Amino acid sequence: MLGPFSIDTYMPSFPDMQASLHATPLQLQQTLSVYLLAFGMMMLLHGALSDAFGRRPVILVSLVAFIAASVGCVLSNQIEQLLVFRALQGLSAGAGMVVGRAIIRDLYAGHEAQRLMSQVTMIFGISPAIAPVIGGWLQIGFGWHAVFVFMTALGALLFVASWRYLPETLPPIARQPFAAHSLARNYRMVFGNRTFLLLSGAVALHFAGFFLYIASAPVFVIQHLKLGESQFAWLFAPAISGVILGAFLSGKLAGRVSPTTTVKYAYWLLFGAAAINLAYNLTFTPTLPWAVLPIALYGTGMALAMPSITLLALDVFPLNRGLVSSLQGFVQTTLNAVVAGAISPLVSFSTGYLAIGMLTFLLLGRLAWMAYLRSAALPPEHC
Repeated sequence: MLGPFSIDTYMPSFPDMQASLHATPLQLQQTLSVYLLAFGMMMLLHGALSDAFGRRPVILVSLVAFIAASVGCVLSNQIEQLLVFRALQGLSAGAGMVVGRAIIRDLYAGHEAQRLMSQVTMIFGISPAIAPVIGGWLQIGFGWHAVFVFMTALGALLFVASWRYLPETLPPIARQPFAAHSLARNYRMVFGNRTFLLLSGAVALHFAGFFLYIASAPVFVIQHLKLGESQFAWLFAPAISGVILGAFLSGKLAGRVSPTTTVKYAYWLLFGAAAINLAYNLTFTPTLPWAVLPIALYGTGMALAMPSITLLALDVFPLNRGLVSSLQGFVQTTLNAVVAGAISPLVSFSTGYLAIGMLTFLLLGRLAWMAYLRSAALPPEHC
């Protein structure tokens, strides 16, 4: 939950933060980019650390670091200080996502793992829906510092809950050595595997088509939809509702159809959504609810495909699931950082260009998936 809250809660505060910190719009955008870059870089280690020292310690230490970084954000009075503490937030916030996926696969296999992964996706989907709403309320009532006070409190609550209830799922006998030479060997093994790269690339590219709108939310909501800073829910609520619906459908299909068939169904939704989105934005001026409904449909297709593809990637190297989860998260988050820092500023001025960006990422993800199917020698009906 920390990842979505760290991204979405403070977006309604961008205008106030810009004025308070005497920052440019580009500098405010970089507070998101630096967070995502740090988030992605640290993902390279979260999984390896959990493979070596256990799942529980990595979660707990990361939560302590996140709490400290959030306090630093509260106390920041210059944009340079905020950038430093946002980077520290990024270094610590990704542990739950990476280690959580490994914990699921430690405990479950097959359709049970897919069903639980879908349920986790639903829970994580709720966070981006409510985060900007909470952020808007906090901004109106108390100003932007209160947003980071809220993040501090959320981190503390999760630490207490994890300390009391989170079990250790990786016994000492199953742990891998944390040594430079073995880590380098394992990184080369995973990153050199074509199947892993194709599956991770498909997940990351599908999500990038959705995340483009999340990263562009301040422009899309305030400038294009002509809404206020407390009305980000008009974008986030439908979009994340689509994600929750897709995750629910994935859980229902688990054990009834194969993962590749689930992904095939998802592509019908994804391409339908991207086509409707492009046609609408090239024809009409964006208005509610029509401007956000295709984004919600895209989120449904994305979340329907994601658990199946993620589990396929985790099973490429069964003895290094923590590391594989790390590297998969690294691929996705690094692309997200590029989207937020480079692609979004280039295309967010136009809803038509945003729609083209969504379709482009989807096409690239589809190419990666088809290449995986060919490499796995699966029959054409799985396409």
